[in-house]
Amino acid sequence: QVQLVESGGGLVQAGGSLTLSCTAHGHSLGQIAVGWIRQAPGKQREGLSCISSTSDATYMTNSVKGRFTISRDNAKNTVYLHMTNLKREDTAVYYCATDSGFDRGLGCGQWGSWGQGTQVTVSS
Repeated sequence: QVQLVESGGGLVQAGGSLTLSCTAHGHSLGQIAVGWIRQAPGKQREGLSCISSTSDATYMTNSVKGRFTISRDNAKNTVYLHMTNLKREDTAVYYCATDSGFDRGLGCGQWGSWGQGTQVTVSS
């Protein structure tokens, strides 16, 4: 099972930008789709985004579409979540996870291995 580690979280002002990284340890990410999920305090986890193994397909949920983008660099074994125009409601723990079905057309959300999460706090 692939081990994923998120990094890049922190405190940012509303309207600011932040890029999160998800790096695999011990396994290659080059053959599996990866996504991002967040959990705000007191709220259900929200699937945000997925990217296919070859970057030819992406998904972004409507709540962040137009502000967030997902990308990957398989040579660096890393998937990124680029966040712009951050809002207070974006405050959450952000997780990356493998997705076993996105490459097969099953949509975004068949989560497998999860990272430990990284905290994003947006102030205003």
